[in-house]
Amino acid sequence: MAQFDPESGPDAVPDSDAARIGQLLGLAGPAVLDDVGLAHRVALGFQPAAADALSAVIGRAEVVGPLIPEATLRRARAARKPLSRAMSERLYEMGRMVEMVGRTYGGDRTASNRFLNRPHPLLDGMTPLAMAQSSSAGAAAVMNLLHRAAAGVAL
Repeated sequence: MAQFDPESGPDAVPDSDAARIGQLLGLAGPAVLDDVGLAHRVALGFQPAAADALSAVIGRAEVVGPLIPEATLRRARAARKPLSRAMSERLYEMGRMVEMVGRTYGGDRTASNRFLNRPHPLLDGMTPLAMAQSSSAGAAAVMNLLHRAAAGVAL
């Protein structure tokens, strides 16, 4: 959630969701990444550095292992090849959820981390991070919870 650091100024935060997710995942490329461009990047496979960028935000133990096996990441690095589409999609889903949490909490890293790591009754007592790690449907469940909160539905 470094991309939401209030001290960085408003110009440092991209306008589109795709650009913010791209920034969170450390994707190099066009200054303005749109939805289509991000979809192409996922399909082609992210470089292993995307896992490192996400790890810098939520912690290596939350990315390497739960999302991408260590051996898979190591092989991709050694071969200097992108991750598979499936691994890239897992990083994308988690990045999308983390970006939404950061935006919901106005860039407050402490509040965002507290939300991600505290068991939630509407997630059957799982933490939002664990729910999002479980599957793309789990990440969607966390984002639906955030949408409900933004709409003013009592949680």
